[in-house]
Amino acid sequence: MDRLGSRCPVSRCFRPSLLICLLILPAAFVMYPMLRTLSLRLHSIITSTYVSGAHSVVFINCPSEQIARDIARTILEKKLAASVNILPKASSLYLWKGEMEEASEILLLIKTKTSKVPMLFSYVSSPRVYTCIVSFTLHQGSAT
Repeated sequence: MDRLGSRCPVSRCFRPSLLICLLILPAAFVMYPMLRTLSLRLHSIITSTYVSGAHSVVFINCPSEQIARDIARTILEKKLAASVNILPKASSLYLWKGEMEEASEILLLIKTKTSKVPMLFSYVSSPRVYTCIVSFTLHQGSAT
């Protein structure tokens, strides 16, 4: 019995398992978004159904049509969205410094995967001219 205890003291036996847990736990947190996206995509392919929350719609107000077209092209080139609709002449009324303001804007309607929304926001939020970015997660839609 003494011989077994001297070979594997309790404090030394638990170290490898503790080390493994300390390595696996952070890796699981880092990998979770990717694994979730892959499992949702696989479920959608196998069942041919839409998975709630897998896609989002993003609205961006742009001050001119040229800026809207430039942003839309770059978003599609970077593969941050499946499609972008440019809706001309949206009229906006808003309060600015206590005064009622009115402006004519171009609205971008962007259809993308929910997993790409943070990348889309960071791209559009870099130094650009726009007034508002809003995102909504879709809970019903077609699988294609």
